Amino acid sequence: MSEYHAPIDDMQFVLYNVAGLDEILALDEFQGMDRELIAAILDESSKFTSKILDPLNRVGDETGSVCENGSVTTPPGWKEAYQQFVEGGWNGLAFDAERGGQGLPWLVATAVQEMWHSANMSFGLCPLLTQGAIRALESHGSKAQQDTYMERLISGEWAGTMNLTESQAGSDLAAIRTRAVPENNHHRIIGQKIFITYGEHDLTDNIIHFVLARCTDSPQGVKGISMFIVPKFLVNEDGTLGERNDVRCVSLEHKLGIHGSPTAVLSFGDEGGAIGYLIGEQNRGLEYMFTMMNLARHAVGVEGLAVAERAYQHAVEHARQRVQGTAIGSRERVAIVQHPDVRRMLMTMKSLIDAMRCLAYYSAGVFDLSIRHTDDVVRQYNSDLLGLLIPLVKGWCSESGNEVAYIGVQVHGGMGFIEETGAAQYLRDVRITPIYEGTTGIQANDLIGRKVLRSDPEILERFFTKMSQTVVDCDKDNPHLAPIRDALMVALKHLRRATEWLYEIGRDNPSVAAAASVNYMNVLALTVAGWLMLNMAIDAAAANGANSGNGKHLTAKLISAKFFATQILPRAQAHTDAMIDSSSVALELEEEQF
Repeated sequence: MSEYHAPIDDMQFVLYNVAGLDEILALDEFQGMDRELIAAILDESSKFTSKILDPLNRVGDETGSVCENGSVTTPPGWKEAYQQFVEGGWNGLAFDAERGGQGLPWLVATAVQEMWHSANMSFGLCPLLTQGAIRALESHGSKAQQDTYMERLISGEWAGTMNLTESQAGSDLAAIRTRAVPENNHHRIIGQKIFITYGEHDLTDNIIHFVLARCTDSPQGVKGISMFIVPKFLVNEDGTLGERNDVRCVSLEHKLGIHGSPTAVLSFGDEGGAIGYLIGEQNRGLEYMFTMMNLARHAVGVEGLAVAERAYQHAVEHARQRVQGTAIGSRERVAIVQHPDVRRMLMTMKSLIDAMRCLAYYSAGVFDLSIRHTDDVVRQYNSDLLGLLIPLVKGWCSESGNEVAYIGVQVHGGMGFIEETGAAQYLRDVRITPIYEGTTGIQANDLIGRKVLRSDPEILERFFTKMSQTVVDCDKDNPHLAPIRDALMVALKHLRRATEWLYEIGRDNPSVAAAASVNYMNVLALTVAGWLMLNMAIDAAAANGANSGNGKHLTAKLISAKFFATQILPRAQAHTDAMIDSSSVALELEEEQF
């Protein structure tokens, strides 16, 4: 098994040259933070993830979490690693310093989270859900609720979960049946939830469940959903733990991957009703849940990036060590990294990872500006832009993570199909990312429905203009940049063509628009990624020309951007042609013909 090494040089280049971390650090809220501090944080995170989390990844896969009599035991070493995680303050990087957090930008926290998930995705899922719970609480909770739960959630002393799904409802939240019966200053929660990540575990003394339920006097459908805090142990007024609440783990799911992460079936109210506390206003739970959901969707896209990076490192090491066949034009037996098709596969992995990192980090920077910038207009612009970007990060990065892990198995050849080499685990683990927190189809339909067809078209047009301006400003005579610029110019043409068709078909035939949604998501994601890769290449070329950096690293950035532009970005035209020419074909078979 290879050892994970955080690609800090790649991360820092994207943080500063693509995602705009210097601009974010210049905000009043981050005064006193500089590049030296960020470098120290990334270095310490790299050490923790490489030495503590990475060795536990295989252990978690082989052992898994186990449920006995409603109690869940995580894999060997998990509890000790989590304690070190909490002591290091890693859980609270991006949260309020006055409540025990580090007060860092989400952009920096995103880079650190990439390391968690590269080293051990199953472990990283616990803080991922906790951070979503904190975000919901700080956005919608009462002061009393914040005072009771936030500091311990931020520190990681307690963990948080998100409880949406029910067996009869799946992703259709309008069909949830969990009930909330009013009683004094709280409600009694009665129902069952499935697919609850870290719904029960032994890492923390308390687990704070954020649960969607329907009050007895609420209407049916999504307009009748409320959100409740349901702690595993009730909390006394002095902050100590009280009696066990009426919530139990019924079982754990047996999954394709992420075996170390306990995915629980939770039963609320077997003994009369779990005590739950209403968050915010009644019947606004779905709105509040999306505060958690959008953060989680971005994090899942980062998971796709992270596992892709780990699969790539594993494949590169194997390709360098595996001697097989002879070099072209020679009788000398060579490592397979010298074979052209293996180089093609590794280059595809590398350029996709660079593009995914650009998109995920850029979006995290937009999120920081949307909540931290002092100018209302700037905040609103970035909030609108973030709405467009989140489905791309979640949908395209998770699908691309699967592509990279798939190629990683292929690089190993027959050995990739053997569990002992470890390549298969990355493919199994990352396979969940296009499914949970909303499937790729849900992301794509959200994109075309809520973010394109029902939003102000000026939002999209401003973004298209910004990308086009980069093409105009780019030095077309620079031989390193010209092929990237030209490929992006073509992709932008097809993106506009796809968008104009979508506006037209969306009015006349929404079913065909829905059938085209994943293709449209891919066109937009590929083009945005291509634009960000051009920005990366422009800065790499400038630094290389000024001899102001590591020449080999800068050259690698240029080659990666050129490969993406010439080998992967052309997929945007294929997706555009498919959606315009034949989206309706998906609807032509009668139901019984499937």
